[in-house]
Amino acid sequence: MRAEPAPPPAPAAVQALRESVLAGVQALCRVVVGKDSAVRRSVAVMLAAGHLLIEDLPGVGKTTLAKGLSRIMGGTYQRIQGTNDLLPSDLVGVHLWDSHQQAFRFQQGPVFANVLLLDELNRIGPKTQSALMEVLVEGQVSLDRASYALPDPFFAIATQNPMDHAGTFPLPESQIDRFACVLHLGYPDPSAERLVLRGEAGTERLESLEPAMDLAGWRLARSLVHDVRLADASMAYLERVVERIRNDKGFCSTRAAGHWLALAKAEAWLDARDFVTPDDLQATLEDVMAHRGTLDGRRLNRDDRREQLGRLLSEVPVGWKGQH
Repeated sequence: MRAEPAPPPAPAAVQALRESVLAGVQALCRVVVGKDSAVRRSVAVMLAAGHLLIEDLPGVGKTTLAKGLSRIMGGTYQRIQGTNDLLPSDLVGVHLWDSHQQAFRFQQGPVFANVLLLDELNRIGPKTQSALMEVLVEGQVSLDRASYALPDPFFAIATQNPMDHAGTFPLPESQIDRFACVLHLGYPDPSAERLVLRGEAGTERLESLEPAMDLAGWRLARSLVHDVRLADASMAYLERVVERIRNDKGFCSTRAAGHWLALAKAEAWLDARDFVTPDDLQATLEDVMAHRGTLDGRRLNRDDRREQLGRLLSEVPVGWKGQH
């Protein structure tokens, strides 16, 4: 007999869930100071069931943000430090011989966590980077004809240093495309940096963070974000922008378009709406597309790419009539 679908949560329960998420955002903003928009966008990526890439110079708070996100989500947490001698088995795990059972036993690698931090991803060699492809898309590990599911929820955060730093490897487009969003933190402003130097923010304050809600709450929030409605007019606008990116020789896979839509839904849900507007799509486009591919047949740095994406948004008609 087929099970009846669970009834949707009451509006009051949905609002309580949203308030818990926003309280987690505020708490993290007191640790990662001066980067409120980046903190909120990072949490939106969690809600959108995507993965996050943080690019910037060393020492500007990338790892602190990643660790803070793991603390407000709760669950299990693993950190992998990128090095050029890291092996695929160091990430996904390995089959070991169990002499008592007279059989091979799977020893899980650090990817089996609710929150996975891949610190300095582009210091990992290409062979080991390729082992992450299935992990980031399908949420599972396949090894020796067996598949092992990762925990649910699973959220990967990768940091990488600029490509001109010694010992880095360029990430292939297929790897980059697995990340829903890219963020750049930059140097903190003087007042925020002062708080970090005094120990009133930053790494020293990570212990003050508590999970915003339990893992079941995060799973429910993700399902609510997934169910945010998309009117035909908004879909048509998304399709026009995607077509324009491709016509301008930019890389925009169907997966990338899905990431864009999911992140726009997450931002709409955080704003207490159950429908997506073109404003949501416009506000999220640059973070979703800035790390993908080329424009005008050449590889651009991220600032140039964001500038071109901004111009593109100003040129593509919205055609919005207010329907939702």
